[in-house]
Amino acid sequence: MLKKMNSLLKVDNELKTKVDAFRERITGEAEELVASFFPKKLLELDHFLKDPILNICELKEIHSEINLTVPDPILLSDIHDGLEAQNAKKRKLEDGSGADKVAGTKVFVMPGGMMKSNTKLVDLIEKVKPEIRTLIEKCNTVKMWVQLLIPRIEDGNNFGVSIQEETVAELRTVEGEAASYLDQISRYYITRAKLVSKIAKYPHVEDYRRTVTEIDEKEYISLKIIVSELRNQYVTLHDMILKNIDKIKKPRSSNAEALY
Repeated sequence: MLKKMNSLLKVDNELKTKVDAFRERITGEAEELVASFFPKKLLELDHFLKDPILNICELKEIHSEINLTVPDPILLSDIHDGLEAQNAKKRKLEDGSGADKVAGTKVFVMPGGMMKSNTKLVDLIEKVKPEIRTLIEKCNTVKMWVQLLIPRIEDGNNFGVSIQEETVAELRTVEGEAASYLDQISRYYITRAKLVSKIAKYPHVEDYRRTVTEIDEKEYISLKIIVSELRNQYVTLHDMILKNIDKIKKPRSSNAEALY
């Protein structure tokens, strides 16, 4: 069969040797991940979930002070001149600004320098992000390993192949979910930045300040859920692959075995 394949497609022996070495390396890494790394990592994340930093009861502890003072109100004198009032009204109409439109305060520089992020959440995010990246990378390695084990397409005796395909699909799903966690963190920073900008422009509006604390609390809860999901995904993948390891590594039985 190998001679027939070589006759159909000429493969350089040196390249074939390097590709075979790559396959062997992927196989060794993936088997070590499933047998050792996955169970160790799930226990590590389970321990992390019990850390005090992820079990704060009073969410007020994660609030960050917004160092933007409310300026004194500016009193505007009434316009007494009728002609000046008409001109002012005309300018408003030309600018398209109505009486109910609030321009807000122009912000050129923050009074206290750069507005800091919520340091407690930033520290927690910096601990969670490497775990997300690790899961994505390890899933990619195991997925490649299973894909390389899939035999050529044939009629019949494909039950083991379907198990391999299901495993690859599950690994791909976990990769996508983990990537979405990184998007969620980015959205948190963008949303919070917009709200802080609103506070700088409209310092008298208390709702903007309250919304920032709500966003921080929501992100804290989300980070704990992310860590829990990372642990659960390691558990699920480890369990799924171990239960089906025979079919994953040997999806088709030989003809001799099929006779008995």
